[in-house]
Amino acid sequence: MIVRIADDAAAIACGANAVAAAFAAAGVPVERVSSWGMHWLEPLVDLDGTGFGPVTVADVPAIVENAAQHLSIGMIAEHPFMVAQQRLTFARAGRTRPLSLDDYAATGGWLGLSYARAIGPAAIVEAVLASGLRGRGGAGFPAGIKWRTVAATPGARKYIVCNADEGDSGTFADRALMEGDPFCLIEGMAIAAHAVGAAKGYIYVRSEYPHAIQKLCAAIDLSRTLLAPFDVEVRVGAGAYVCGEETSLLNSLEGRRGEVRAKPPLPAIEGLFGCPTVVNNVLTLAAIPFILAEGAQAYADYGFGKSRGTMPIQLAGNIRHGGLFETAFGVTLGALVNDIGGGTASGRPVKAVQVGGPLGAYIHPDQFDLPFDYEAFTAADGLIGHGGIVVFDDSADMLVQARFAMEFCAVESCGKCTPCRIGAVRGRETLDRIRAGGRKAQALEAMPQMHNALGKDRSLADEIALITDLCETMKEGSLCALGGFTPYPVMSALRHWPEDFGIARTSELQDS
Repeated sequence: MIVRIADDAAAIACGANAVAAAFAAAGVPVERVSSWGMHWLEPLVDLDGTGFGPVTVADVPAIVENAAQHLSIGMIAEHPFMVAQQRLTFARAGRTRPLSLDDYAATGGWLGLSYARAIGPAAIVEAVLASGLRGRGGAGFPAGIKWRTVAATPGARKYIVCNADEGDSGTFADRALMEGDPFCLIEGMAIAAHAVGAAKGYIYVRSEYPHAIQKLCAAIDLSRTLLAPFDVEVRVGAGAYVCGEETSLLNSLEGRRGEVRAKPPLPAIEGLFGCPTVVNNVLTLAAIPFILAEGAQAYADYGFGKSRGTMPIQLAGNIRHGGLFETAFGVTLGALVNDIGGGTASGRPVKAVQVGGPLGAYIHPDQFDLPFDYEAFTAADGLIGHGGIVVFDDSADMLVQARFAMEFCAVESCGKCTPCRIGAVRGRETLDRIRAGGRKAQALEAMPQMHNALGKDRSLADEIALITDLCETMKEGSLCALGGFTPYPVMSALRHWPEDFGIARTSELQDS
């Protein structure tokens, strides 16, 4: 009898360490492995393939004595949540020890790197292009085009930078990969380095991920000789959301203030320390070993339209079955929320789903036939982002959610551009006035610089027109996605739930 229990941050937060200690005290061998991604069942105990969860310390004696059938979910690999997935990036999840080189090699690890070294840089780039892999960090830009640009740009030094500054609400796939399968990310970076001629790589991780940082540092030390001459370092960010934007991240890596750079030049031409740089997200780089080991076509066979491969989708918020669900592009949003996720944890009807983090649009249940794919979401004035899905039931106030978007932008703005720095503050103030029913002349600020402000009331309709105009300005005028995407949650909330803003539903709002 061997018990396997996840040692990632989510499992530990649910009490996995205490459960593992209880099994060890009972004389049962314990292996700490990566998480299966079924977070609603954590701590999930894997006993020779059979799952039990969620398990408490008090449940351990019953499991040891084979008297805990009420906690059994059957064979984990045969659970409906697992059977419905197509796991390529997370193929090892739940099956391997994160820092075991033997486990990694036994499950196909390093095959991609070995093949990449055999075929050479140009063929690697062509394989990534043929796979159709697009950046999984949010922008969806073809990874192969970025690599080809860096490879073709002359430079004495080139860099591979992994953007692991995962800060979107409801997202945790980067963390799960770094904590559960760090060698996969490192192998992907080494392949990228060989493709473009880089000798140095950096993994930029937010400070809020201590377990991921520890795993990555240990994995780099264990695999250093396998990666040579490529060298990797972990750099820890201070938690600024804007450093998820690639040029802000590069500034931070250089020891500068984390604020957006104007483009051009693109980082692929003039990036870290002024050198050609590949900047890719964790999931993008972690998909590379499969593509090289199994072939570009094997990866491209999954997907929908121009969105090829699989996406590790993160189900969070008010949802019954929260966790990580990797599947090919094309599954509908309704299937993800209702069939896979099981609806709301509260049992109340779903009111809204936010896809793509705090800057993603709110999707109405009427749109649940929307396929999960880049072009479909763009056409619906939304974005996939990093693949996070946050569910809200019918008790949610969408005006409050819209205000949160503006407040979040105001707090996290780097201050480089006016539409984001000032617009978010004015947006928050405008939404507060909408909550109050409009502007009252006697409530105007009494500061001297406001002496030219019109001393008259402003109707609710006027305030709605103002927030709409402000959102358009932010969307078109901001330097980066922080200010440019903040209008998405605001305007989608206003469009789909005008009653929460105190106004009637009109065709004009529906078209805005």
